[in-house]
Amino acid sequence: MQVSVETTQGLERRISISVPAETVDVEVKNRLRHIGKTQRINGFRPGKVPATVIQKRYGQSVRQEVAGELMQRHFVDAIVAEKLNPAGRPAFVAKSNEDGKALEFEATFEVYPEVVLKDLDKIAVERPAVDVTDADLDEMFETLQNQHKTWKENKRKTKKGDKLTIDFNGRVDGEEFEGGKAEAFELELGSGRMIPGFETEITGMKVGEEKTIKITFPEDYHAEKLKGKEAEFDIVVHKTEGPILPEIDEEFAKLFGVEEGGVAALREEVGKNMARELNQAVKAKVKEQVIEGLLEVSELDIPAALVAQEVDVLRKQAMQRFAGQMDPNNLPELPAEMFEEQAKRRVKTGLLLGEVIKVNEIKVDEAKVTELIESAASAYEDPAEVIEYYKTNKELAQQMQNVALEEQAVELLLESAKVKDKKASFKDIMNPEGK
Repeated sequence: MQVSVETTQGLERRISISVPAETVDVEVKNRLRHIGKTQRINGFRPGKVPATVIQKRYGQSVRQEVAGELMQRHFVDAIVAEKLNPAGRPAFVAKSNEDGKALEFEATFEVYPEVVLKDLDKIAVERPAVDVTDADLDEMFETLQNQHKTWKENKRKTKKGDKLTIDFNGRVDGEEFEGGKAEAFELELGSGRMIPGFETEITGMKVGEEKTIKITFPEDYHAEKLKGKEAEFDIVVHKTEGPILPEIDEEFAKLFGVEEGGVAALREEVGKNMARELNQAVKAKVKEQVIEGLLEVSELDIPAALVAQEVDVLRKQAMQRFAGQMDPNNLPELPAEMFEEQAKRRVKTGLLLGEVIKVNEIKVDEAKVTELIESAASAYEDPAEVIEYYKTNKELAQQMQNVALEEQAVELLLESAKVKDKKASFKDIMNPEGK
């Protein structure tokens, strides 16, 4: 076998391989001989078909089959000998594949880039310094109350927090538009369900009142025809209701499965859950900054083949999410461009973290794996059952090991990064968009 390797561009390599004629011809003859013994052909007894007939009928297809297998086999031998590390599948092109001649072919493929870790001390991280306060707990209890509120009909002027049952009919340039009309529509004031200004304009209305309001659609509204347009809505109020919040007492605690200890026990349990979620959110923010910093200080060519594979993964994930909302048969093929930037980032991140793990010989910390599983399980009603499920499911266990390994790599990078603690509130971390 003769082999030559050339760099075409970037990470792309082309390897030329020549397989001796006798190697190919012997394999072809052996397979044709086997076919001659087993193949039934009209006019001939089994095993008595002349070699010329077998050659004429099957020779070309058998040679193509043998050539394909030899290309695969010799390609593997060649990359091992040349110490090449392909990223993705090669593209084979047969340059010569004739009886009595050497099989000559080319394989074009990309290789993994050489990853060099440098300037890790230039990674800057702002680590949130935050705890769950009594005020945070009080606010969470208000949220829990609102989640279990009931409604009582009233006749007064409405205010934020009230629920209205209304009819509305909208027009743009004097014409009704799709989605601009509804009857017996329930709307909680302050929920933000409608376009900006709509809920403000109907606040203060009473049962039986009718009113025409003017609202301007946002410039970034999803319907092209309505962007930036002024609309008129005729409003009729049929019913108004005010919220009734439950008392925070033992009965309230029982709504959340706390049978003993009452409100104090519920506050303790809620506090633990908030602390767990806060800890996870802080870790995620720190990790995001470490990875962002790593990407910024690292120059790295990434194989297009790996990006294409990642695009396929992201596309499938998106299709699975949409499948729960739409008929799978009507789902369009999502374009690769939608996922390309995210795919590039994920591939680059994976290569860099992989090098951190390799260079530092990081091994999976089983104690961290256990900690991660227990943390995930604590959010469920029966944590022990979830933990056991992870232990018996090899795929899930492997996923958690990968997460642990990645976290260990991030923790190592954090040791050399410029870390500055910054005071933050629970709301800053858990609800940044609501600031």
